[in-house]
Amino acid sequence: MPILSDVKRVLILRCGALGDLVYTTSVIDALRTQYKEEIIIDFICTPGTAKLFEFDPRVHHVFHLKHKKLPIWLSPQKRVIIRSSKQNPYDLFINFEMGKQFLSLSKAIQAKQKIGWFFSKPDFSNSMHMVDISKSFYAPIVKSDILTNASPRIIGKSFTEVQNKLNLPEKFIVLSPSNSHNKKRRLNYRAWPQGHWKSLITLLPPELPIIMVGGKGEEPFFEAIKPYPPHVIDLVGKTSISEMIALIGQAKALVVTDTGTAHIASALNTPVFCLIGPTPANLTGPYQSQTNEVHIISAHLPCSPCYKTDVMKQCTDNICMTQITPEMVLTSLKSASML
Repeated sequence: MPILSDVKRVLILRCGALGDLVYTTSVIDALRTQYKEEIIIDFICTPGTAKLFEFDPRVHHVFHLKHKKLPIWLSPQKRVIIRSSKQNPYDLFINFEMGKQFLSLSKAIQAKQKIGWFFSKPDFSNSMHMVDISKSFYAPIVKSDILTNASPRIIGKSFTEVQNKLNLPEKFIVLSPSNSHNKKRRLNYRAWPQGHWKSLITLLPPELPIIMVGGKGEEPFFEAIKPYPPHVIDLVGKTSISEMIALIGQAKALVVTDTGTAHIASALNTPVFCLIGPTPANLTGPYQSQTNEVHIISAHLPCSPCYKTDVMKQCTDNICMTQITPEMVLTSLKSASML
């Protein structure tokens, strides 16, 4: 497929989790570099992840799609998207979704050119990082040097506004202990034990403020880490996604497990120290670009990674995470001159 000559309006479909949407943001600057900054970029996202673009001037409009499996005739949100595209057809539609539930919507959207799943054959392998897989979807319509330099980038709220609102210090590190699996009844394989988080806090220098972040509804996970010492600022459930982006963007470092905030940090070029056990860091961990700083902390057990395999299902004590010690995290932070 030749590079398109005149693209002024683009619609992008990505309805996964927060980290999935962060992966996809590499396309924004790539399109703006290839087709001029004035290009109009619209997204289709879930209502929760759409907040990622709340303060991003590069994104013109976001269509919400909550119930992805509903057929078009039962989905008012899908009909709004289709009707809008018919009234003002797009020059380009990029589909990053592989699920069959997106086929009818993707076909019904009006656009002069369509690429991505269902429409072109992205050249990727299962050994590639998810960001590089995303890049393969739009590789045909940008120059090779633009594609090479493309990496996720996000824009949040002004830190000054967040700082004034929450009375925050200038220098701090952020801890992000929870993840999206905390509410599930089964073993949370990606979690680091609360006792380890509690120990890490005691090992960190008391003169360096610590900001604790987590989403609304995740508060119960943090009870076992409390009570916090005076230098810990508890913002769990108290910030929006755009405010969390501002916090992580200002932080000296983020300590986190394999979850959405890790991908936010890598997209903001904030040094990220990611504790990883069952998941493959080279495929789904925070993305290593030419400008950011990613530190993977692992116990390096022979059974890892094991995510979504029988090995993981048979594991009852989550040793790949429990054997990552607070001292290992502290050593990694010191080695990177974060403390």
